[in-house]
Amino acid sequence: MDARDRPVLRSRAWPAAFGVLVVLLLVLATVGASPPAATIAVTSATVLCAVLVVGWALLRTRRQRQQYEDELTAWASERATQDERLRIARDLHDLASHGLGLITVRAAAARTLTGTDGDAERLAALTDIEQAGREATTELRRMLAVLRSPGDGTALQPAESLADLPRIVEFARTSGVRAELTVADLGEVTGGIQLTVCAIVREALANTARHAGPVRAKVAVRRDAGAIAVTVADDGPDAGWIPHPGAGAGLAGLRERVGAVGGTLRAGARQSAGFEVVAHLPDHQ
Repeated sequence: MDARDRPVLRSRAWPAAFGVLVVLLLVLATVGASPPAATIAVTSATVLCAVLVVGWALLRTRRQRQQYEDELTAWASERATQDERLRIARDLHDLASHGLGLITVRAAAARTLTGTDGDAERLAALTDIEQAGREATTELRRMLAVLRSPGDGTALQPAESLADLPRIVEFARTSGVRAELTVADLGEVTGGIQLTVCAIVREALANTARHAGPVRAKVAVRRDAGAIAVTVADDGPDAGWIPHPGAGAGLAGLRERVGAVGGTLRAGARQSAGFEVVAHLPDHQ
């Protein structure tokens, strides 16, 4: 999908109405010599027809405008979803490539070891290769699940990790959001899940800045059995704050990303006050 597929508003209601009005004017011009009673009747009928034509044109234009806006919203949402899928694929490509590169290096090193002194090193290398292979396989499967089209030649960027969370939260503070970050002991977390956590926190804090303004927000990341739980909650709109909604595709993109790793996402009002985003991402140790 590209810009050429963008819906275009085309309406022929007003040109058609203008043509009918011209005809009605011509009709009025031909009744000047008619008896007064006939002139009044024709004029009244013509005016009534003109009002009906204008009313029809207004209603028709309004319906077409609403249909156009619906199509434009659907187009923007689909395009955002495709962009999100491609971005996920690029990130997972980096992770999988890193794992395969590690396998290659460790295998090459193990091949050069000789004698009994190298047995322990070879065993350690095989262990590293097995772990890296499992992780790379997981990331490749996730990549294949979201990749829909061939690469567009865009340069691959370094993948984010949990270490980037403080930077993401600090960036949100520059927009006025008083964000607090709490990260529990998570143990080992696969790269794809770390990417998704960063995406959730970034988008949720951006939503807080747009919809609630300079309010307090709490970000919590913890391990819940075999899943990573992410919660971003705010206290609700600041007094007098005017929301600045975006295109509405942010949460849809998050659901796409979370679904790609087999997780769940819930976004909505809190029982007390404010708004929260809660995600559970499967990541067995």
